[in-house]
Amino acid sequence: MRYWLAIIVSFIAGWAQAGEASLAVVVAQSFDGKPPTIRELALIYKRKMLYWENGNRIYPVNLSLDSAWRRDFSLSVLKSLPDAQTQYWNNLYYHGISPPYVLLSEEAVLRFVSETRGAIGYVSACAADNRVKVIFWIDRSGVMSSVKPEFTCPS
Repeated sequence: MRYWLAIIVSFIAGWAQAGEASLAVVVAQSFDGKPPTIRELALIYKRKMLYWENGNRIYPVNLSLDSAWRRDFSLSVLKSLPDAQTQYWNNLYYHGISPPYVLLSEEAVLRFVSETRGAIGYVSACAADNRVKVIFWIDRSGVMSSVKPEFTCPS
């Protein structure tokens, strides 16, 4: 019951983000590798894929647990709510594997990704700017595309 209530509240809160229907998965402008598939992205965020094809370490970053964008990303890519992933990370911690870094704002994600070799993150479509390269978009239904979707950003 608590699980379903959390899902309903999450979806209502998510739709409150007026006019924005997509997440942008971002890397540094200098990234010249092959973008990950949705399956590989899940492996990256579960820390089961640790290196890019060129041998550089991957540094995934998350937004905070209370972020609606993190919830959307987790449901679309990891197929679970962020709170439900706690036990997964508790188990891996004892094997020396830490979860992705957590940053408190989209601006922090943009700065970290643009300045850290091998970093990958996600922000709302409207937050993505020229400091980063969008490697794909994820819409509200969880569909991933390399084509920039139509969306309007609040002024």
